[in-house]
Amino acid sequence: MTSISSIHSSELDRSTNMGNKQIKQHLETAQKTGVLKISLQRLQEFPPQLKNYPNVLKTLDLSENRFETVPDELGRLTMLKHLNLSGNRLSELNEVVGELLKLEVLLLMNNFLTKLPKTLSNCTHLKTVNLSNNQLKVFPSMLCGLKQLDVLDLSRNQITEVPADVGNLYVTELNLNQNQISALAEEIADCPKLKTLRLEENCLQAIALTPRILKSSKICNLAVDGNLFNSKQFTDLDGYDVYMERYTAVKKKMF
Repeated sequence: MTSISSIHSSELDRSTNMGNKQIKQHLETAQKTGVLKISLQRLQEFPPQLKNYPNVLKTLDLSENRFETVPDELGRLTMLKHLNLSGNRLSELNEVVGELLKLEVLLLMNNFLTKLPKTLSNCTHLKTVNLSNNQLKVFPSMLCGLKQLDVLDLSRNQITEVPADVGNLYVTELNLNQNQISALAEEIADCPKLKTLRLEENCLQAIALTPRILKSSKICNLAVDGNLFNSKQFTDLDGYDVYMERYTAVKKKMF
């Protein structure tokens, strides 16, 4: 008579084999397309086949798995433009990510990241970085100065302050919703392209939005609900009328 445990183990072996077979098929197809998507496979380790894989990948999607670390082999994939590691168990990011010099999109939301490598500053072609829903406590200043970076999502982290380095951020949209920010450097007014700034559900006082930010920045969409001030305190601020002129001008262009 066959035991339940042996049935379970044979089912596990069969599903593992099916998974390996699927991964093998994905890898073979990717050699032609340059796109490899292995998500929702419950993988805890990178597919070993990637270690000797030809350097042809432009898109790598390993989202919704169970990776806790990123191996050094990732640094070999220097053709990558799009890397999706969201929905894993990463607590830190391997410095080899800085070797992906052609990277344009980096998706890391829904992990456990507490810090980022300084080598990310090497990825000068980055356009979109999503770090939402991690455990970052410090603003990632290594992303400041990346002139191609257009959208940076840092929502749902534990960031407590926005440092003066932010003035060198080239994004048009910065999402800092649902953090613990109580200090906002007014150098954010120096961001050359920043149009949309999301600061909802933080710990800011109204005075954090200084006249320089309201009058001198290019910000025309400022979301600040859920902070330590009410809407009247916001509208009474010195420079609010100047900000509203920008806001209204943009709205008129849209319609």
